[in-house]
Amino acid sequence: MVEQQFGIEKDTKVKTRLVRMDEQHIDAALVKEAGDVIKAGGLVAFPTETVYGLGGDALNPLSSAKIYSAKGRPSDNPLIVHIADMGALDAIVREIPDSAGKLADKFWPGPLTMILHKSEAVPYETTGGLDTVAVRMPVHGVARELIRAAGGYVAAPSANRSGRPSPTLAKYVIEDMDGRIEMIIDGGDVEIGLESTIVDLTAERPIILRPGYITRQMLEQVLSAVEEDSTIMRDDSGQAPKAPGMKYRHYAPKGDLTIVDGTAECVVEYINTRIAMHRNDNKRTGVIGTDASVKEYRADVCKSVGKRSDEEAIAKELYRVLRELDDENVEIIYAESFDTDGIGQAVMNRLLKAAGHKIIHV
Repeated sequence: MVEQQFGIEKDTKVKTRLVRMDEQHIDAALVKEAGDVIKAGGLVAFPTETVYGLGGDALNPLSSAKIYSAKGRPSDNPLIVHIADMGALDAIVREIPDSAGKLADKFWPGPLTMILHKSEAVPYETTGGLDTVAVRMPVHGVARELIRAAGGYVAAPSANRSGRPSPTLAKYVIEDMDGRIEMIIDGGDVEIGLESTIVDLTAERPIILRPGYITRQMLEQVLSAVEEDSTIMRDDSGQAPKAPGMKYRHYAPKGDLTIVDGTAECVVEYINTRIAMHRNDNKRTGVIGTDASVKEYRADVCKSVGKRSDEEAIAKELYRVLRELDDENVEIIYAESFDTDGIGQAVMNRLLKAAGHKIIHV
């Protein structure tokens, strides 16, 4: 029996059904079946434009408890409620501030989550005990049809075991969730590869709690003044989490990950020196670099996340690369650091979380 806050692990496995569909070939009958599973209190993993989500009925406290249990996720870590239509927002929040309306007009559907004051319809099991609720409207066609079929309100964190890299391919959902949930919808590779931006609209000023594809610069084109939570780029787990990803270690590979920051030459020299030391200890090593640098490393496994100038490609490849290093049983991992402008901030936020904020400056 694990601790109560992490849910109760089941000794008996459920039979997980795998189905396949994409946005160009949405199977209405399969979507209805998946929606019925959620309505009945079961869990369905499904593709979104960001990462794969693990969906349950957001208004059913037992469904939220099942999500925490399936993931091994702390129950004070809030879940995001996914909706498919703007009209659905009225029932789950106390009020819709002007700022939310403006952001929805610009970025919904899309990879933006807004935190608002919840209504009584949303159970505390879904919000991690908070009086606020995180809400998103995904753009992915399969996700939106599933949400409608499930009753309009689907709580859906990433479809991985807690702490692991979020899945951008269904095979990693299967790896983590087979036997733990009722259904997995394989929709192929996701488009963005990092979780949504989260902005808190309950404070005096809008504040970004988690960076993502929608950047601060993009938000400020709509709201003019947007702040950032101080913990985005540093380690501070002392506060209660108001949004997913704020308090606990996330996105981590099985191997020990260290980020190395500095000039290109110094980074390569430092990492190769460390690799030689680990080889003497018979440790299998890996490096996360870019197209221009990866050939310079002497690790057992070297992975590129693309061109350093293409931040969107880096964001899309990051979780896949972390998972592939696990697939190849890498024990020690070094990663180059990346710029923190634009979506690069989201990349570094995830890398720092994955490394437990272990970064070396050379």
